[in-house]
Amino acid sequence: MEGTPPSADNLYRLLMGPAAGTPDKPAVVEADENGVLEEISYRRLDDRVQEYAAVLDGLGLDVGDRVVIEADTSASAVALLLACAKLGLPFVPVSPQTPDTRLRSILRTVEPALHARADALARREPTEAGGTARFGPNGLVVERPPARKARRRRNVLATDTAYIVFTSGSTGRPKGVVMSHRAIVSFLRAMREDGLAGPDDRVAGTAPLQFDFALFGIGVALSSGAALVPVRREQLDSPRRMVGFLRDAEVTQVHGVPSLWRPVLRVDPDLLKELERLRSVVFAGEEFPLPELRRLQETLPGVRVVNGYGATESMAASFTDVPNPLPAGQERLSIGHAHAGAEMTLVDHRGEVVTRPGEVGEIYLRSPALFTGYWNDPDATAAVLVPDPVDPRHGQKVLRTGDLARLGAEGELYFVAAPTTRCRSAGTGWSWARSRASCRAFPP
Repeated sequence: MEGTPPSADNLYRLLMGPAAGTPDKPAVVEADENGVLEEISYRRLDDRVQEYAAVLDGLGLDVGDRVVIEADTSASAVALLLACAKLGLPFVPVSPQTPDTRLRSILRTVEPALHARADALARREPTEAGGTARFGPNGLVVERPPARKARRRRNVLATDTAYIVFTSGSTGRPKGVVMSHRAIVSFLRAMREDGLAGPDDRVAGTAPLQFDFALFGIGVALSSGAALVPVRREQLDSPRRMVGFLRDAEVTQVHGVPSLWRPVLRVDPDLLKELERLRSVVFAGEEFPLPELRRLQETLPGVRVVNGYGATESMAASFTDVPNPLPAGQERLSIGHAHAGAEMTLVDHRGEVVTRPGEVGEIYLRSPALFTGYWNDPDATAAVLVPDPVDPRHGQKVLRTGDLARLGAEGELYFVAAPTTRCRSAGTGWSWARSRASCRAFPP
């Protein structure tokens, strides 16, 4: 591609930074189709990125053209999304298990220039993308090239879109969350500052590629100079297979929803004692039932457990260490304070900042890592990217999460609810509640 190299705030430049200093360190540790573990170094991963980027560049794609990547998490999938990032092509990850109707909806919505699918996937019906391709360790093969057009852009900027992730749609129509390079790089630098992972870690990711939790794991691992360990679906189907894989891959940190641990805790918790190298567990996406959490701590004494809170629109907002052991009378986990470089503020139904411990308010997030907006949905964007309620005069936008929390004695927050409806509150616009009947908790 003609033009200058991508900005320093480019996802590719951040994640492939270790390729210059520690090129022979493992970047990805993955199992092949026979279950044999293979280490892909930062040098080899970057070579694959460059190979894919050369093919993409030859298609004449312009900065901002979307590329749908249909795959499970793998070294090749990571290489393709980084090749897209380097060229300023927003990637849209989707899982191979995505139903045809949802996939077609995503394709119609983002109008991608290219739909790239992993080599091992069975063929689907013809897609509605401009072009199609297959990719894997042996390269990126274009099956149907996109239509050629004149390039309008030359340079890849920090403000350009890095990726678009679609929400699950559990509270309405799925929305495409647009994240810029600057936003995601700011977030990952904050994670590095917070010390979530280090260069000696092997970080196991268990979420499908289409979820931001998967992108979180990729970013945290590679930006820290650590190794990413993708865990395949079939390895999660059995507690024994899961633990065996984590053990053999010498995993030191596991990312996953709390329910990931439920089968092994119920069937054979002693299996977890095989994870001698495990140092930390990071969970998010749902509440961790405290009896199960206590059992996990008892089975893995000394392992750090971190409670992640946040939305796709900001990747995450906070990461809080769970007390070990949990106090006997504790009924709810803290979501603590915002990560480095961000701040969470509670605002009550009157539009006033909550300052007294024990009071409940809605969480507003100030962060350089906020999303740009929902793809082609300015009304939905305006509803959540709002003027700072503390002082709107400076024009700064903050994220109105819709989540309710209680203020703790030390300024920490305790998640209360993710409301599903909104109540009219006189003079202050809308307030959130868990149900229409709960609106009485937010009187005018």
